[in-house]
Amino acid sequence: MGKTKFKILIVAIIAALVTFMSQSTLAYYSTIGTATNVVTTGNIRFIIHEMTDQGTEFPREGVYIVPGDIVSKKVSIESDCEHPFYLRVKMVYGIDSKELSSEDCFKLNIDERHWVLHTDGWFYYTGIVNPGETTPAVFSHVEIVGSKVDNSYLGKTLNLTVKAQAVQSENNPISDGNTYTASGWPAEEA
Repeated sequence: MGKTKFKILIVAIIAALVTFMSQSTLAYYSTIGTATNVVTTGNIRFIIHEMTDQGTEFPREGVYIVPGDIVSKKVSIESDCEHPFYLRVKMVYGIDSKELSSEDCFKLNIDERHWVLHTDGWFYYTGIVNPGETTPAVFSHVEIVGSKVDNSYLGKTLNLTVKAQAVQSENNPISDGNTYTASGWPAEEA
């Protein structure tokens, strides 16, 4: 092998190594959680709080409802780590084991000042959640839509599940102040 070919081979190997090493720096810590569990991946941890107007935890077994009821349920997320992060939440509605659309049974009073609905169906927190901080409530009340909940729902269990995901904000710039443009959001679960 000639000196020129040998030099080209060495340059190609170095370029391949630099490319490989730079790709590993693009990973972002992320985390996914539901309900009131503490979930951790990497160095990001958070706790989802579900409280009532009286300041007590929302009952795990749920509450008895009738059409037209307005149920107190304040959902907020607390940072449980030493790193700031961006945050998004998604509400999943269901009856027994069947998924519903949000319009079928529930009406939420979303805090649109701090939470923005994106076309992907997630509500993005408009700021950064700093260590030890708790977000404002995503919503504080759930209305059971009386015109939608008829006798076919008798004896059924309506579910409202809050999913949350976070991605580090350190070294993760966003465009135009939109946190949904951050890199590293976890992929949607099937």
